[in-house]
Amino acid sequence: MPLSQRIVVLISGSGTNLQALIDAQNTPRLPHTRITLVLSNRKAAFGLTRAANADPPIPTAYLALQPFLKSNQGKTRDDYDAEVARIVVRENPDLIVLAGWMHVLGEGFLDVVSGLRVLEGESKLQKPIPVINLHPALPGAFDGVNAIERAFEAFQNGEIDKAGVMVHRVIKEVDRGEPVIVREVEIRKGEPIEAFEDRLHRMEWEIIVEATKKILDEIKPVKVCNCVLKVSILLTIPQP
Repeated sequence: MPLSQRIVVLISGSGTNLQALIDAQNTPRLPHTRITLVLSNRKAAFGLTRAANADPPIPTAYLALQPFLKSNQGKTRDDYDAEVARIVVRENPDLIVLAGWMHVLGEGFLDVVSGLRVLEGESKLQKPIPVINLHPALPGAFDGVNAIERAFEAFQNGEIDKAGVMVHRVIKEVDRGEPVIVREVEIRKGEPIEAFEDRLHRMEWEIIVEATKKILDEIKPVKVCNCVLKVSILLTIPQP
């Protein structure tokens, strides 16, 4: 039986994208996978309840920026990001998925999960941990917050002719990492934004699973055959 690949998911809200991953784990869509931790930066995020209600229940953690800064005088946003990274790397994940995580992670996080920085009291990573993020816009369009609303308004004003969603690798530049999967989402003139949002979210639930599988397939360990290779050497002796 292959070992399960470990996933840590970061959330901030209701967790519908997390639910898509929960439903897909250990199915043909995400075979031999296990979500080992769901971390939220909002205490009331319903995604934490989704994790607790999973079968089996998924461990959860909570760490928010402002409470962290208030209880750790002199600490900075970068220190918070590093503490998030500490929680994550202790799970020894194969992949980190940002599924509606509403906080821009900076060098304090990325340097740790990439192995460039070792936190005090922690072991050096054996290899970098890939991080992917779900963003409700096409590459290079509507980076950052409120992407759905901005794309909808731009389309209705005739400024763009298409919209979509993507999962991308996370780098220091917000929403500028290499796209893993990109999908266009139909948007119609004059329709209410709720109709567009519904189609877009349904597409998100598909591609977050597809992208997770794609990255995990890329980092699967190479199977090594534990066998002895027999080599026969034929010597040809010249005839006199």
